[in-house]
Amino acid sequence: MQFGKALRGGRETVVAVERGVVYPLDLGRNPAVRTLADLLHAPDPVATARELLDTSATADRLETTQFRPPVDQQEVWAAGVTYKRSKIAREEESVGAAQFYDKVYSAPRPELFLKATPARVVAPGSPVRVRTDATWSVPEPELALVISPAGTIVGYTIGNDMSSRDIEGENPLYLPQAKIYRGSCSVGPLVTPAALMPELPGVEIRLVIARGGKTAFEGSTTLAQMARTVESLAEWLFKENEFPHGALLLTGTGIVPPDDFTLKSGDDVSITITGIGTLRNPVA
Repeated sequence: MQFGKALRGGRETVVAVERGVVYPLDLGRNPAVRTLADLLHAPDPVATARELLDTSATADRLETTQFRPPVDQQEVWAAGVTYKRSKIAREEESVGAAQFYDKVYSAPRPELFLKATPARVVAPGSPVRVRTDATWSVPEPELALVISPAGTIVGYTIGNDMSSRDIEGENPLYLPQAKIYRGSCSVGPLVTPAALMPELPGVEIRLVIARGGKTAFEGSTTLAQMARTVESLAEWLFKENEFPHGALLLTGTGIVPPDDFTLKSGDDVSITITGIGTLRNPVA
């Protein structure tokens, strides 16, 4: 069973998904569960969801459902340089600062930054953007951790960390502008509870970028290539910080298109992660 938020009759509804069927949940049955986040933070989200299944409502097919981002009031954060391929790419794009990317890759303390506030997260199927003042932009396909206010990883989803490589490469201090702008983050469509996720080292992340109906780039990696554990990243995020609504944390990318590739308006970005599904966004 997976969870998410979908539009039904023009209203945003918390849903459970099982075997390709989308079931609405009646949150009015449990005063402690008012949002998707409440459900995910429950001791047993699957058992709680089964109690809340709205058997009087019509179920929908997965492929025809319009999903919303599985985010309520949580901030979305991101980690960088967690894969060796990403370290190499960051060193190549910013030669003068290569030593710092090498150091953060091997240091106990990771690179962490705020990626998006809830209102700035792009819905699955909606357009992500490249900056108009950038010349070298790529998507970064990433496993996203859903973390409770107590700092526990309760689920996993898919994240697209849109990045302007030329802006960050010009000066690492420009990272907020390269990473944080309108339309730079998409998350979803579904959350897989932590207990139902496959063993992480074998989980594959696959990126496909289509252009004009043809594949312009594709690549894949596995979580076994990560230099850090997801538990360590969550622990560092919560160190000396508080997240009363929980948080989402994108865990970095191991898939980097070649240096001569940049996204264009009209491209279609699909990110597929084992055990979760596919997040697709056109490029505005």
